[in-house]
Amino acid sequence: MPRPYLCGVRKNKTPVILQDLLVESYAAEGKALAHQDGKVIFIEGAVPGDVVDIVLLKNKKDWAEGRILRFQKHATERVEPFCSHFGICGGCQWQMLPYHLQLKYKQQQVVEQLTRIAKIPLPEILPILGCDNTIHYRNKLEYTFATRPFIPAEEFRAMKLRAEIPECPGVGGFHAKGMFDKVVEIDVCHLQAEPTNKIRKAIVQYCLDNEFPFYDLKRHTGWLRNMQIRMATTGEIMVNIILGMDNPDWQEALLAFVQKTFPEITTLLYTINKKRNDSLIGLEPQVYNGRGFIYEQLGDIHFKIGPTSFFQTNTKQAENLYGVVRDFAQLQGNEIVYDLYCGTGSIGLFLHENVRKIVGVEIVAEAVQDAMENAALNKISHAAFFQGDVVDVCDEAFFQNHGKPDLIIIDPPRAGLHVKLITKLLEMGAPKLIYVSCNPATQARDLSLLAEKYVVKKLQPVDMFPHTHHIENVVLLTLK
Repeated sequence: MPRPYLCGVRKNKTPVILQDLLVESYAAEGKALAHQDGKVIFIEGAVPGDVVDIVLLKNKKDWAEGRILRFQKHATERVEPFCSHFGICGGCQWQMLPYHLQLKYKQQQVVEQLTRIAKIPLPEILPILGCDNTIHYRNKLEYTFATRPFIPAEEFRAMKLRAEIPECPGVGGFHAKGMFDKVVEIDVCHLQAEPTNKIRKAIVQYCLDNEFPFYDLKRHTGWLRNMQIRMATTGEIMVNIILGMDNPDWQEALLAFVQKTFPEITTLLYTINKKRNDSLIGLEPQVYNGRGFIYEQLGDIHFKIGPTSFFQTNTKQAENLYGVVRDFAQLQGNEIVYDLYCGTGSIGLFLHENVRKIVGVEIVAEAVQDAMENAALNKISHAAFFQGDVVDVCDEAFFQNHGKPDLIIIDPPRAGLHVKLITKLLEMGAPKLIYVSCNPATQARDLSLLAEKYVVKKLQPVDMFPHTHHIENVVLLTLK
């Protein structure tokens, strides 16, 4: 059987230990910040006010990164994490911070990055919108089944001394942080409501009892591989079990067990994935029971969501996020709105009542198909969606064919806008731009380029993912 993971300092290097470091503040990506002898030290897992001893993992001329060896003193603001897996699974980074301080530091991150990187005149940044629910807020989780459990170093050493290295036929949980082949066995994840944990545990136990082989991520062998659970505010639940090879007898046995044990599952699917990676792109989920999709609702809009559909992970907060976009837009009902990087069309469709026309562009073909189906589902006839890279699609002819935009909404991936698209936006000169970003640093870079013709009028940070360092920021720009 494969050996559990042993973590520690890299071999053949003399570790550099720094003692009694006072953690001063937070930097980007949720890393804590300290200083020693003029050098900036980045530390994960610390809270401003902590005093720590660390071992350096990276040591450059002006900065370094370190891992905490021990706490000499805890910050008074530190709280006890509510999850027993905190610090191991890596899904949450800030459970040791009370939520009001998480919001404070996220607000600070937006302010610092936009002022330091954009270097343009900015209005006062509005107070961050926090979540009403800080647990059970995710509508989607993806679990991994494996034969290689993550075991912390101290526990592993104790097992080794007792000659009790366990064999592992299978576990279910999340990838250990930074490790593709080790899985943290999860008891309770608080990010998604039940029955998510009950379903995962029941599947693990059933496959162990029946000796169905779990997938070995390193050797690319085994059967039970992943599971995706989507839970809608409408009460519908979709479960997609991903398997490493086709075995009709095992599939029928497992799926029948899951459907009987959890009748609240409205759609049950399975997907055969023989690839080495976990991506479902190009694979065909098979419906075992139900319609093969579920319905979700944002405002008065219903969305059809399949096993590969993209949808905002925090449904309730997505409604607040789109509400900010609507408030910033101040639509009068006769505008042509372009929704670039539109995904399944959720932002544009959310605004449908107050616009004359919606034009969406998205590179993922399946997402465009979902957007078209969602428009039809809600009887929205003044929306059109097009597949392709926005840099290639949005040329002069495209704008001429579909009308000059009164408002352009851009919601790019973390890398931000391509410089070619920024050039086209400047050429088009739409009266308003609304830039929704999941990365304030790249957003700030883009704002500095857009400042050639645009001025920033409003900025609104929104927290979509409590207990993590991720943050969304909405910016309204108007033509000078």
